[in-house]
Amino acid sequence: MVFDPALLDFADPGAPVPVRAATILPAVRENIEFTTADGLTLLGELALPADGDIRGTLITLHPLPTHGGFMDSHVFKKASYRLPALAGIAVLRFNTRGTSSPRGTSDGAFSDGVGERADVAAAVQFAVDRGLPNRWLVGWSFGTELALKYGALDPVGRQVEGAVLLSPPLHRAGDADLALWAAAGKPLAVLVPELDDYLRPDAARERFMAVPQARLVPVEGARHLWVGEKYAARALNEIASTVLGRPVELPTEWNGPVAAPPA
Repeated sequence: MVFDPALLDFADPGAPVPVRAATILPAVRENIEFTTADGLTLLGELALPADGDIRGTLITLHPLPTHGGFMDSHVFKKASYRLPALAGIAVLRFNTRGTSSPRGTSDGAFSDGVGERADVAAAVQFAVDRGLPNRWLVGWSFGTELALKYGALDPVGRQVEGAVLLSPPLHRAGDADLALWAAAGKPLAVLVPELDDYLRPDAARERFMAVPQARLVPVEGARHLWVGEKYAARALNEIASTVLGRPVELPTEWNGPVAAPPA
C-alpha cells in the first residue's frame, strides 16, 4: 500500500531541535499524478507551505533512473522536508516515465531523455494548473539534461522563470541547448561540485560561457551525489536563494512540530 504523506505523525518536542537528514518539517503534502501528452500517468508528491504563503515552486527533475535516480533522491527529498516550512517554497517531485520509488512506478519506459520531454511539460503544466507561482526547474545530473534540453522551449519556456542545475554532466545536452538558454535570457544557476565525476568547475565555466546569464557556483569538496549534510544544505541554500532572488541561509534548527519518515 502506498503511504499517504498527509498521515505523517507530527509531535512538538517542546524545544528547538537540529534539522537533520531525516527531519520532516510541517507542510501540506499529497500524493499526485498527472498525464503526459502521450498518455502516460506519472506519479509524484507535492509539498506546500502549511501557512498557504507560497513564495516559489520547485519542479524537480531527478538523476538517471537507470543508475538509481528517482523522485526520492536525497537532495530532493530533503528539499520537500524543509523548504515549505523554512523558505515558503513548494516542492513538486515525480518519477519520470518508467521510474520506480516507494510512491509507485510511473507508466512507460526510460527514453534516454527523449520521451521525457513530455514528462517535463506535464509536470510544469500540473504546477500551472494548480496555480503554483514563481516556478523553477531544478535538475540534478540527468535531470539537468532535461532542464537544459526542454526548459527554454515552449510550452515550458513560457511557464518557468528559470532553472537550477546540480552536477550537470552535459552528456545529452549540448551547445545547441545552451544556445537556446542564451537566447531565452532566463536565469540559470549552475552548481558544480569541485570533485564531480563528469564536469568540474573549470570545464563547466568554459562550457557555460555560452550562456551569458548563467551563474556558476563551484562547491568546494562536494561530489556528484552531494553526499553529506554539509553539501545537501549548501545545495538547498543555493536553490532557495535563486528562487527567492535574495541570499538565503536556511535555519539549522526548528522550534515546532516535527515528524520522522515512516518505518
